[in-house]
Amino acid sequence: MKKISPTTQLCGVILHPAGHSRSPAMHNAAFKSLGIDARFLAFDVIPEQLASAIAGCKALGLRQLAVSIPHKQNVIPYLDEVDQVASKIGAVNTITLRENRLVGSNTDCIGLVRALERTTPLKDKRAVVLGAGGAARAAIFGLLQSGAHVTVLNRTVGKARTLLTELGGERAGALEDLAKIECDILINTTSVGLSEDISPVMSKNIPEGSIVFDAIYSPEPTRLLRDAEEKGCVSINGKWMLVGQALEQIRLWTGLCPSEQILADAFDTAGNTLSQTKKTI
Repeated sequence: MKKISPTTQLCGVILHPAGHSRSPAMHNAAFKSLGIDARFLAFDVIPEQLASAIAGCKALGLRQLAVSIPHKQNVIPYLDEVDQVASKIGAVNTITLRENRLVGSNTDCIGLVRALERTTPLKDKRAVVLGAGGAARAAIFGLLQSGAHVTVLNRTVGKARTLLTELGGERAGALEDLAKIECDILINTTSVGLSEDISPVMSKNIPEGSIVFDAIYSPEPTRLLRDAEEKGCVSINGKWMLVGQALEQIRLWTGLCPSEQILADAFDTAGNTLSQTKKTI
């Protein structure tokens, strides 16, 4: 990769906390493969500083920002424009600087659909989405667009019902309602399992023989996926969703499409590096 120079363009991801992100490794590998003079960094932004961070990124001319937990919905008021898909979803995971305007998009829905379709077609499948945040919104939108039947379960039932009203779907309920629902695909979009070895649902409630997807990609596997495998389910972690949404982010900015495998390899290498770092601390 070329040395940083006055012409090097900057991109990044805003999230909190930032220590687990593999986006810099993937994007920087993609930039190198495409011959783009750019760098992608991770910025740990607490919710109280979100407005200042967005204004600062615009003032500094950052070409693109990925947006992760917990900012995907709260960032919208600070943007100049939100595209049609992101507006329908009600969440933004990508901000691109175009003619000094910050334009919000959502590539999470594409990433999720691509990740699931590596294993199964989605049309007419019965899918259950756990959670009611920005990632859940993208998942519901992508699943419905692909012809799946969607149920939304959340710790706070009112939020699940709100998503049903705003986006569509067939049913809303509490997490424990999973025990009473038949489904082909179970999707976790909550952050449960990210920092603790716990699952958002009880093992006994996971439908046997289903496909279980966890948007969390580290630790690998999560408790949810371990429980799923013990019940004979097919388990999928968040790797391919992250890869898929990153590919679309890069296309939105550059108009170019890097190799999926380059991003996947960078994802794996970053994970190995993080594991070795933890062992030495």
